Amino acid sequence: MAFTDFGAMCGRRDNLRGSGISASRTTGRNYFKIKTSMDYESDWTRHGKSLAFTARVIRSATLFMPWSCKIPIGLPDDVAKHCLALVPRANFPAMGGVCKKWRSFIKSREFITVRKLAKVLEEWLYVLTTDAEGKESHWKVLDCMGHNHRLLPPMPDPMKAGFGVVVLNGKLLVMAGYSVIDGTGSASADVYQYDSCLNSRWSKLANMNVARYDFACAEVNGMVYAVGGYGIDGDSLSSAEVYNPDTDKWALIESLRRPRWGCFACSFEGKLYVMGGRSSFTIGNSRFVDVYNPERQTWCEMKNGCVMVTAHAVVDKRLFCMEWKNQRKLAIFNPEDNSWKMVPVPLTGSTSIGFRFGIMDEKLLLFSLKEEPGYHTLLYDPKAAPGSEWQTSDIKPSGLCLCSVTIKA
Repeated sequence: MAFTDFGAMCGRRDNLRGSGISASRTTGRNYFKIKTSMDYESDWTRHGKSLAFTARVIRSATLFMPWSCKIPIGLPDDVAKHCLALVPRANFPAMGGVCKKWRSFIKSREFITVRKLAKVLEEWLYVLTTDAEGKESHWKVLDCMGHNHRLLPPMPDPMKAGFGVVVLNGKLLVMAGYSVIDGTGSASADVYQYDSCLNSRWSKLANMNVARYDFACAEVNGMVYAVGGYGIDGDSLSSAEVYNPDTDKWALIESLRRPRWGCFACSFEGKLYVMGGRSSFTIGNSRFVDVYNPERQTWCEMKNGCVMVTAHAVVDKRLFCMEWKNQRKLAIFNPEDNSWKMVPVPLTGSTSIGFRFGIMDEKLLLFSLKEEPGYHTLLYDPKAAPGSEWQTSDIKPSGLCLCSVTIKA
């Protein structure tokens, strides 16, 4: 990918002649007077960004550059990409409106990689909330201070239950689920994606091979896996499939040895762990853990899982679960030795409160399922000194939390 557009913005002389962009120096700083040419006019019009605002964004990028990069010389592509990666996350949409090459780079997996290497990744929390009656739901974006940034656009599909949510390459994927239209319920195979960097609208991805709901899903090594659940006719499923973002295709993989539904999945050391829920081989809830090895493309089984899980999250390479039968304790799974330990949850003024989990800065957030005056979000820090792991946080979604994911970009 050539970044001649970035070179022009930064003062590359060989591009100044034909692009309609001139640079001048005032009071010891470089700034840019942009003369829109026909080549760029459609981009400006389409994205609705004024030239003055775009110039401010470009200047914010050049503040991070050494002085030698600000003088009118050519920049190698890797330097140009690094400069773009240093711009604060809130300015990504404006950067994407500069030109197609910038937009393409911001949408790419490489952009997240460059920001990670530069140690400038920012965490934002994406929370799906609903009103007290459960009639309307919205995706909301919160920063690390708990400030509401915005609402995401509504998804094209009707409201669903039993859907799956996964983060892949800085993008939010919402998959399948169960919806009722005109009194008729049906399972879905639809998959939608939201680009968290560009704040664009939802886009449609390839359908899954099997329509399903109440299934397990997780990202492993850059691929998305969907396992089990219920099918179109309400039958329990043992099928599993994997999504490749490079080809935008789903492919069926080896099925579970038994149907499983109401389960969840997570990733450890490049393997897929499926646990919780029910299966046709058990009476009641299943403690079996199904483990898939993508390299060998085979399943194996462990016997010490958890049951009736109402919330789960992976923090600091450990799995945190809350079981319905005991919502006053965290069940913590260590995959290194397949062991569990229980940690009491502090009282919060209510003996019947339930939680949904969130993650911020490698800490576990416990969002209340009830609106209670004066309630503060509980925070568990697994790296804190013994006795000081529990704290409170000001991060609190407005509305009841259905689920949340953290996206680093």
